[in-house]
Amino acid sequence: MILVTGAAGGSQGGTGRLVAELLLERGHHVRAFVRQDDHRAEELRKLGAEVAVGDIREISQVVKAFQGVSRVYFTYPVTAGLMDATASVAAAAKQAGVERVVEVSQLDASPEAFTPRMRRHWLSEQVFDWAGVGAVHLRAAVFFENLRVAAGERELALPLGAPDTKIPLIAAEDVARVAAGFLEEAGPVDRVVPLTGQMATAGEAAAALGLEYVDVAPEVWEERAMERYGDPYTVDHLTHLWGIFRFIGSGDHPLYRVTDVIERVGGRAPLVIGRS
Repeated sequence: MILVTGAAGGSQGGTGRLVAELLLERGHHVRAFVRQDDHRAEELRKLGAEVAVGDIREISQVVKAFQGVSRVYFTYPVTAGLMDATASVAAAAKQAGVERVVEVSQLDASPEAFTPRMRRHWLSEQVFDWAGVGAVHLRAAVFFENLRVAAGERELALPLGAPDTKIPLIAAEDVARVAAGFLEEAGPVDRVVPLTGQMATAGEAAAALGLEYVDVAPEVWEERAMERYGDPYTVDHLTHLWGIFRFIGSGDHPLYRVTDVIERVGGRAPLVIGRS
């Protein structure tokens, strides 16, 4: 039995839903962990999943859902609560004897990372490692879907500086394919897995979405983003994230490399923004 968190999906990539669907298509027994028993949960049941309903941050609910589970996919949206969810999943996984947890982290997760969210992701990685549950950390680049959410009707207005500012990107579908591959893998795997499917400039990314790129000041972006996202946590993370790329600009960086694991484990070449 493989348990998949975030299985209902969401606007930030919805990798949990994609992983659940991939595993079901491949004949695996899937327990989909969802927050609400709504039409999305019913769709998962029709696809053959067992559905567990609960709050991933609430240990009493998570422990029940983990009974009989051998492998876990963990993802958490860019909002408050990551460490609570991590602790619940790690503790429940250890108690259940889970042999592998594949979890979505972020590209530059480290104690010195520029965004608070990335530093929390590094802490999350440590918790899973301490739990001894065979954790695999997928350090993913910026999701295509996040750019689409940030885009307007005619322009992609971001505080990235010049149009030739580089952005490491990946499709949620590619993250899901790699995750499913590691959940199926029988042998030893790498603990930390960087995931970048495409390097594009801000101008190229906007053009691929059929939009014009417009550089805006960080404070203007923050004001507009609060109206769009309505979550200070999300806006704070994204503001810091865009700041990283703006600072590096068109230069080179060790993280700015397309990774072969997408094709090797995911089973096909990475998708390209605008064609995914």
